[in-house]
Amino acid sequence: MENRAKNPVRTTEKSLRLISELNRLGEARVTTLASELEMGKSAIHNHLTTLEEHGYVVKNSETKAYRLGLKFLDIGGQIRSEIDVYKVAEPKIQELADVSGELVHLVVEEDGKGVYLCRAKGERAVELDTYVGCRHHMHSTAFGKAILSHLPSDRVEEIIDQQGLPEVTPQTITSRDELFEELERTRDRGFAVDDEERLEGLRCIAAPIRFDSDVIGAISISGPTARIDDAWESNEFVDQLCRVANVIELNKYNL
Repeated sequence: MENRAKNPVRTTEKSLRLISELNRLGEARVTTLASELEMGKSAIHNHLTTLEEHGYVVKNSETKAYRLGLKFLDIGGQIRSEIDVYKVAEPKIQELADVSGELVHLVVEEDGKGVYLCRAKGERAVELDTYVGCRHHMHSTAFGKAILSHLPSDRVEEIIDQQGLPEVTPQTITSRDELFEELERTRDRGFAVDDEERLEGLRCIAAPIRFDSDVIGAISISGPTARIDDAWESNEFVDQLCRVANVIELNKYNL
C-alpha cells in the first residue's frame, strides 16, 4: 500500500516523475523524456527549464541532454549531517571496516525501507550495489531485520503490508510467520543475519543501534560466504560489531 495525497498537486507530481525518470536514465533529451513519460515536449521543456533555473537539473550544452544537478547532493548531505545517529556513528564506521577488513554500512529505516547513510570499505571488502542514499527491503537484509526486531509488531505489520515480502534470492524469507520467528531469534541473540538472502554468495551480520528505548538504525558487516562463517554464535565479526554498536549507543550522550 502506497501513501497517497488526498489532494495531489498535478504539476508537482509531473516534476517529481520527471526527476525520477532522469535519475533512472542518467541523462536524456526532451524527446526521450516526453516519450518515456507520455507528456508533451513543451510541457517537459517547461519543467526542465524551471528545474534548471533552480539548480536541480543541468543541461549539456553539446548534446542538449539533461541530468540531475548536484543540488540534490547538497540537500541530501545537509539532511544526513543533521541525523543524530549519523553524527555519532560515522567516525566508528571506518574503524569497524579497518578492523574487520570488510564492507560496513550504517542504515536507518524510512517509509518501510532501509536507507544507507554511510559505508566504509576495509582492505578485503567486496564491491556491492550499495551507495549512500540507496534503499533496500528490510526483510531480506541483516540490517533490516536488526531494526525490525525492535519495532512494535504493529509497525512491522504495517511495513509488510506496504512493502510486501518479495523474493530476492531463493534464500529470502517470504512468509510473514517465518519473518516474525526470525525477528524473535534476532532479539534473543542480539544481532541479525543475512545468509545469502539479498545476494547469493554474500553474508551479512548486523546489530541494532538504540537510543533510549527506540531503535534508530543498524550497522552491518558484509562479506563473501568464504570469509563470513555461518556458525553465528562463534563468528569473530559478531563481537566486533556488537562492541561498536554499544560504543555508538553510549556516545549519544555526547550530542
